[in-house]
Amino acid sequence: MSDDLMDTDLMAVPNCSEGTHPDRIERLVATCWVPGVRVLDVHSDADHDRTVITLAGSAGALVDAGVALAIAAAEVIDLGAQRGVHPRVGALDVLPFVALDESRMPAAIAAANAAAARIATEACIPCFLYGRAAGPGRERPARFRHDAIGTMPPDFPVPDTARCQTPGGVWHRAGVTLVGARGPLIAWNMWLDDGDLDDARAIAAAVREGGRDGGLAGVRALGLMCARTGLAQVSMNIEDSRRTPLSDVVARVRSEAARRGRIIGASELVGLVPRDALTGVTPASLGLPRFNPAQIIPED
Repeated sequence: MSDDLMDTDLMAVPNCSEGTHPDRIERLVATCWVPGVRVLDVHSDADHDRTVITLAGSAGALVDAGVALAIAAAEVIDLGAQRGVHPRVGALDVLPFVALDESRMPAAIAAANAAAARIATEACIPCFLYGRAAGPGRERPARFRHDAIGTMPPDFPVPDTARCQTPGGVWHRAGVTLVGARGPLIAWNMWLDDGDLDDARAIAAAVREGGRDGGLAGVRALGLMCARTGLAQVSMNIEDSRRTPLSDVVARVRSEAARRGRIIGASELVGLVPRDALTGVTPASLGLPRFNPAQIIPED
């Protein structure tokens, strides 16, 4: 990575397959505090058994943090003991480098490639590239997961367009890490006040891109059942909120629930949100019971 790319400011949003043990989560977050990196947000979910950490810093420092986190995650997380409802393939499941504007995308792609190479060699964990880092194929994490939960199988299918950086076979305790480059997205969950898993899955199938009537562009959605709350959930990633506004997604989920005679309750923001995604709306109108202004992506 050239010096100018090393100094480019980016974000990174690593997702670790651990959301139930506070001591482990504390260690994972502490690992990210390397020189040149700030921890902006930590979101842990016991039902998902997942922790999402939002980082900001120079590309080079974020690569260092990502490598350190991969090593720490492999030490404290055993996929065979993971019981979360969210699909995953690795202890450090995904490591996206986020360019806040297109001018920084080359740095995000370079950081993803550097991190994947180092994680493969220093942690002996296979890495698959996705998003803009994967080149023309632009694989998404779901393509790798195949909706599978648990330890990676020995015959894990690799998409033809994916590029793998690994010194050897899959390390089954830690799985693999999906390393990518992308722009900002919104991770957004909505709960059903009534209804079950079938309802949540039907709603998710209708709102996701390619769903019934085409769904919503750039929206990825899953229907999940959260045992601790006893509520079904529609869990979504909104890949481009300028193309598909957050308010439109919320309205569509509510309307799809109403079609089934169900009621949507609260929403949940996982991580940070672009400031312009909240233009013309209020957190209350989106169903957010609590909103911290610190959850807006810094613009500098």
